[in-house]
Amino acid sequence: MILTLTLNPSLDRTIEVGALTRGAVIRAAATHLDPGGKGVNVSRALLANDVRSCAVIPYGGSEGQQLLDLLSVEGIDMIPVPVAGPTRSNVAIAEPDGTVTKVNEPGTALTPAELDTLAGAVLDAARSADWVVASGSLPPGVPVDVYAGLCRRFADAGINLAVDTSGPALVSAVNAGPALIKPNRDELAEATGTSIACVGDALDAVGKLRAMGARSVLTSLGADGALLAEDDGQVWYGECAVEEPRSSVGAGDALLAGFLAAGARGGTALAEGLAWAGAAVRLPGSRMPCPADIDRTHVRIGPPDPARPLTPPPRPAPGEA
Repeated sequence: MILTLTLNPSLDRTIEVGALTRGAVIRAAATHLDPGGKGVNVSRALLANDVRSCAVIPYGGSEGQQLLDLLSVEGIDMIPVPVAGPTRSNVAIAEPDGTVTKVNEPGTALTPAELDTLAGAVLDAARSADWVVASGSLPPGVPVDVYAGLCRRFADAGINLAVDTSGPALVSAVNAGPALIKPNRDELAEATGTSIACVGDALDAVGKLRAMGARSVLTSLGADGALLAEDDGQVWYGECAVEEPRSSVGAGDALLAGFLAAGARGGTALAEGLAWAGAAVRLPGSRMPCPADIDRTHVRIGPPDPARPLTPPPRPAPGEA
């Protein structure tokens, strides 16, 4: 069983448009409302593929109740924890070429008592878990070492922890020695203070995180695939071609879910994660793929080529740098 913790869950509304033009009135081609938050998405992806998972979720206000209702419809096994502040709402605008513009609310603060209740719920449920996934941004005011604290407590109990977060919370967690971290390219660059323009740059940055304490590192590189560096020194690179991308929202969560579902080791697990991620990119909104959506024929796994350039990040529009 894979247990997930999402400290800052959300309602995710995705709006599909023909083109995004600043200052214009745009008619939506379609809209989708999904339960959101990185850990929530991992649990949704696992459930869609018949892998047992349970999600620990703080919820508050009418938005929080709507989140629980959506998850109940999907059949998610949950441990809901009521909190005083309302659950946040996020908006993603998806264009036909797969470009997604996201506006994420910060969420509301969790009190020390609420954090203690959540940590207790995770620790109680983790006794029957193979992995615990702690992922997503932190609500305002939550200490940056919250994931690091969980990591140390789980290590004492022999529980594997996977962390997927960013900024100071990621650096703090890495120093606590998690079994696995899953940064994306931007998070990897921020955590190590390096510019990542090619696979070799990513390898160097991953080496820095492993030297800091992370045992294994699964790095999502967007359209360029993913890189896996394991605690035994093995390194794998993989990619999954997607001809008609629709939405990248949740693709990294699908990558992590597929990787864990396939055993969380080696090229086989990386290939499965990439197949799930590619399927997620072909779906609207933040829908998670089911077996019928997953096409493994486009996945390629092999040793990394350090000289291989990565797709340049998009340039900000004038005035947005």
